[in-house]
Amino acid sequence: MHIGDTRAYLLRDGDLTTLTRDHTWVRREVDAGRLSPAEAAAHPRRAVLTHALGGGDVAADLSVRTAAAGDRYLLCSDGLYAVVGQDALRSVLGDAETPEDAVQRLVTAATEAGAPDNIACVVADFR
Repeated sequence: MHIGDTRAYLLRDGDLTTLTRDHTWVRREVDAGRLSPAEAAAHPRRAVLTHALGGGDVAADLSVRTAAAGDRYLLCSDGLYAVVGQDALRSVLGDAETPEDAVQRLVTAATEAGAPDNIACVVADFR
């Protein structure tokens, strides 16, 4: 279940997949072809949510997936993914021995990259 712009990622067999879709004004504009992804990344309205908890009647996105042994999941705020690219996310998630180590390395990377927002993340392994 998903509402907002917190993201869920899955690292499986070295491939990183984004499991959620941001509920933001810029995502809607990109989907409609009115903004490019590059324009959206720098747009002043990039953090404006179109769906949020507490914002009235909102339909959450729901997806069901089958987890496999060895899967590693990342849930994170825009304070992380706005400044740490997918290649770096994949590298850290793939190289870290434990979920705790991955979290520490991701938060450090975001902080060093000058994260403009709060940084929240959780990493979990499926065994």
